Amino acid sequence: MNSIKYRLSVVDGVKVFYREAGKVGTPKLLLLHGFPSAGHMFRDLIPLLADRFHLVAPDLPGFGMSDLPGRGHTFDRIAETIDRFTEAVGFDRYAVYVFDYGAPIGFRLALKHPDRITAIVSQNGNAYEEGLSDGWNPIRAYWQDASHKNREALRAFLTPESTVWQYTHGVPDTTAVSPDGYSLDTFYLSRPGAAEVQLDLFGDYKSNVGLYPTFQKYLRTHKPPLLAVWGKNDPFFLPQGAEAFKRDIPNAIVRFFDTGHFALETHAPEIASTIREFLTR
Repeated sequence: MNSIKYRLSVVDGVKVFYREAGKVGTPKLLLLHGFPSAGHMFRDLIPLLADRFHLVAPDLPGFGMSDLPGRGHTFDRIAETIDRFTEAVGFDRYAVYVFDYGAPIGFRLALKHPDRITAIVSQNGNAYEEGLSDGWNPIRAYWQDASHKNREALRAFLTPESTVWQYTHGVPDTTAVSPDGYSLDTFYLSRPGAAEVQLDLFGDYKSNVGLYPTFQKYLRTHKPPLLAVWGKNDPFFLPQGAEAFKRDIPNAIVRFFDTGHFALETHAPEIASTIREFLTR
């Protein structure tokens, strides 16, 4: 039962590709990836947890093998689709692993259905303004002025070189980073129309920051068990963002790893062990 199955679900007309492993009836764990990746970012983690958990890792709409939408793609729309997806695959109560873009999606699900969330694992998944580094400044400029010039400046984030940099920045030994992940990301980003969708999401990320106080209120009110596992050298999401969870959930567990943004690329066994201990308490 530890082998990964590759499946497709159609949710309200949207094709959602997903990876699934583990035994039905064991505790459920929803894995939500970030930019510019897809469910393949969990390829090393899933086999390490599938003996104990029922895992599902969808490619978010606009990413990976899932449908590529038209212009005007938003985080609200992604969250709506993934909410319906969880119902389609029978995830009625589940823990959620959120990374990067997966964080504002997962927190939206928690706001809508707090009774369904059994625990949260945040791996470089931010919910606090102090967690945003200066690396966001070009995107902030687009939030403040959605001009053609500011939009075009963000295409630099979509180049193959930028993707490799996101995977390797802050990693002490870059030979530990497999080319598989960033090569697949580069392939998916090269699809016709994919760049415009990603630029739209850069602009809409402002909506996530606007929801930070609401996310924080949810954390304070419901106090879900929360584990933050963080690549401490992340150029986008600072360690302060991990520590901030303790402000709203004093019992939150925070673990730092000497790596970058894509911490699973170098520390999947260590993160898997930490998650097992956390979720089996």
